[in-house]
Amino acid sequence: MRLLFLPLIASLVIPAFSSEPGLDNYEGDVSDLRVLRHVDQHPDSWRVWQPFIVQWKNQHLIVAFGAMTNGKKDMGDIFAMVSRNDGDTWDEPVAIFDHNEKQGALQFAYANPVLFKPSDQNVVWCFAMRCSIKQENSEESYLVAAFSADGGRSWTPVELSMHYAGPLITNASIVETEIEGKKRYLLPAHRNTLGSDPRGSRDHFVLSSSSLLEWELESYIPQPTKVRVFLHEGNIAPWGGAGGLKIVMRTANYDETNLTTDPPRAYSSVSLDGGHTWSEAKAEPELHNAKSKGHFSRGGDGTHIYVYSDGPAQRDLTWSGFPNGGRTSLRYKTKPSGEEWSTQKTFFHMGIKNSYPTLIEVEPGDYRAVWDSGTDTRPRTRILFGKLKLQ
Repeated sequence: MRLLFLPLIASLVIPAFSSEPGLDNYEGDVSDLRVLRHVDQHPDSWRVWQPFIVQWKNQHLIVAFGAMTNGKKDMGDIFAMVSRNDGDTWDEPVAIFDHNEKQGALQFAYANPVLFKPSDQNVVWCFAMRCSIKQENSEESYLVAAFSADGGRSWTPVELSMHYAGPLITNASIVETEIEGKKRYLLPAHRNTLGSDPRGSRDHFVLSSSSLLEWELESYIPQPTKVRVFLHEGNIAPWGGAGGLKIVMRTANYDETNLTTDPPRAYSSVSLDGGHTWSEAKAEPELHNAKSKGHFSRGGDGTHIYVYSDGPAQRDLTWSGFPNGGRTSLRYKTKPSGEEWSTQKTFFHMGIKNSYPTLIEVEPGDYRAVWDSGTDTRPRTRILFGKLKLQ
């Protein structure tokens, strides 16, 4: 049976597209698969990509994702979808950031939503990147935010006070911490200005805030001493004792970003003071990364999880005959407290393109996940949702 994507009324609660051909024929530990959105439902977009998930209340989930505007490489609109029954059905999406809405004479496009529910606030925040729509890509973006006080049904944009003045690229969730006895929020980000500026740089850094409205540069992640690495798209999670944090980052060759590190590995850095200072970045021998975003976090029982794209780099045209190379199957590893990383396990495999997983833990060891998916030849045609329960 061929699935047809019909126009939907804005207030309609939509069921999962569980009848999409082939979804029942996958391998992996993820369950309760749902197709949340398909690119065909966005006529002015050619991809849907980079979803993010957060829990508002029990069984109330919010997912944000991007719809890539036709003619743009990696920017467009940001939408949010809500489920009040733990992902079984989802409301029709609402726009958080719309590239058609001008601000005076200025027009922007948006990318890379990051959702965050503070422990002491009854609101959900969405942070994202805002870039002039005249730009070729989103690498000259600045931080923008909106909040929702009704569980993701409506959003109010806010202007941030930024003491970090450079461009940035967002990817991972905010972490609450303490620095010198004061509560701070940490937002990992990176920049890639070397591609358009011979005096530019490729740096990973951490922003911090006491209010989520005013942000400043807290620290850079130090480059390895022997060889520079393009460190980007890092996830921060608690690590070790009090004040301990670890960031695990996507990597590429610093000067030739079409190449992976050799071998293709994630890199990490550790902070012992709540994120104020960080150790020199080093390779993670057990954690594969071939130029694609992974997910790294710690669960309520102390178990760390790393979800990642397997295979070679995205643009390796020689791998298995797939155009655009890798980013097909999603794998994962776990690390119980005090133990080593597990062997590789399969998160989701179906012989099609999948990338950019993000997970949220709703109970110890019980996760809800979203990622962008496609076909065997075309990436990012739909947003998938699933559940993962660690054994």
